[in-house]
Amino acid sequence: MAEASRSDTTTNKTPTLRGQGLLASQELYQYILETSVYPREPEPLKEIREATADHPWGIIATTPEGGQFMALLLKLIHAKKTIEIGVFTGYSVLLTALVLPEHGKITAIDPDREAYEIGLPIIRKAGVEHKIDFINSLALPILDNMLQDPKSEGSYDFAYVDADKENYINYHERLMKLVKVGGLIVYDNTLWCGTVAYSESSLSNTCKLPEMVLSKVEFVKELNKVLAADSRIQMTQLPVGDGVTICMRLY
Repeated sequence: MAEASRSDTTTNKTPTLRGQGLLASQELYQYILETSVYPREPEPLKEIREATADHPWGIIATTPEGGQFMALLLKLIHAKKTIEIGVFTGYSVLLTALVLPEHGKITAIDPDREAYEIGLPIIRKAGVEHKIDFINSLALPILDNMLQDPKSEGSYDFAYVDADKENYINYHERLMKLVKVGGLIVYDNTLWCGTVAYSESSLSNTCKLPEMVLSKVEFVKELNKVLAADSRIQMTQLPVGDGVTICMRLY
């Protein structure tokens, strides 16, 4: 009973879709952005972030602090070939392109070409479009087609997934073949506005998030269980942005 009471207590605050993310205060979030993130954010990323701000679905874009973290991971592993599932207006694919060496390549998959067109002029101006192979499609058929070629297996250094939550586990199984041993797979939104820790009654009675968000909670929770139990990976989950899980393929 004490466990249930503690769970209910944590749901008195309605989580936000943007702004402070999972941090305790907006002031602390702004401090991080203004002290460590914005001063080091490349100008093209600032431009694409501002171009996305007024989009009706702007809340789904990769957060600037999440982008900064991902850029560091890419540099640490000296990534040259990456795959991205879920591109939206292109903030994360642009930051990846800026980090990769001149001969680096990104396979970027998203069914929404219209959203990508918002960021494309900025990507072109930044001089990195040649690194990006944008595929206007649902991801699963493309991933399955890649796996028909034995040369594709284990050929990617890094993968980033920020797409339809109901398919995250399906993506994981395919990426575990496409990403090399020692490579990284990064999943965004794995804390899902904090709702993964809510009881079912709290979600239905006190949470004021849109139904679109609430309907995906169970998919995210199931992914978290699958990743935690997957012996093929070394993983960690961090409260960056909306929750990020980093997986290193072990075998």
